[in-house]
Amino acid sequence: MPGRLAGKVAIVTGSGSGIGKAIAIRFASEGATVVVDYRNRPEQAIDTKTKAEAAGGKAITVQSDVTKMADTQNIVDQAYLQLGRCDILVNNAGIEKRADFWDVTEQDYDAVLNVNLKGAFFLTQFFVRRLRDAKLPGRIINISSVHEDMAFPHFSTYCASKGGIRMLMRNLAVELGPLGITVNNIAPGAIATPINKSLLEDKPKLDALLANIPLSRLGTSEEVAGLAAFLASDEAAYVTGSTYVIDGGLMVDYHEQ
Repeated sequence: MPGRLAGKVAIVTGSGSGIGKAIAIRFASEGATVVVDYRNRPEQAIDTKTKAEAAGGKAITVQSDVTKMADTQNIVDQAYLQLGRCDILVNNAGIEKRADFWDVTEQDYDAVLNVNLKGAFFLTQFFVRRLRDAKLPGRIINISSVHEDMAFPHFSTYCASKGGIRMLMRNLAVELGPLGITVNNIAPGAIATPINKSLLEDKPKLDALLANIPLSRLGTSEEVAGLAAFLASDEAAYVTGSTYVIDGGLMVDYHEQ
């Protein structure tokens, strides 16, 4: 029986590790061909490609820095040159930098906003232009964060970028709806990924966080990938303009210690 994404081509940025990797593998298992995007660790991208193919799909790797316009354009171009189409875009690449607000440097501000917001903005633009010209529908999924809505002291740049992604998604849902292109966000809470390595190794801090999560555990990348697969599929054809929170109940029960 063909998977829900059979015949589809999907770009997943930052898919060498973590949530992006899990999404690429899940999409492949659902029948998609995946463009595995990475910035500077080709061995990770190759591992994702290998696992995606083992899951039953196909994959290619493309090196890019989403903060650079030429690289961003190239991701979409390579999908069409090598695979002939592109139906799904997952804006997953993201970074965070901790600092008290009064200590945030312009360099750190630019680094976070350029990856998390500018990169997603223009990659989406390049993706949409191709679909518009061909009069084809599409799916855009942004991996946002609970911090598109929930305060995160000492991470003001991250929160600003994710708040921007929330409003961009809502605006594009209206603007792109007539083209048959849906746009949704997935907002993970605490997920066991490499970006949370220091948290996972700090038991008192981890225990304090778990006390705020009704399900009393961290989420997995695979659980986020399952939600992404739904939003990318025809089952979600009438879903647009929404953020899907996947946080074990963190947002509804959060309180400062």
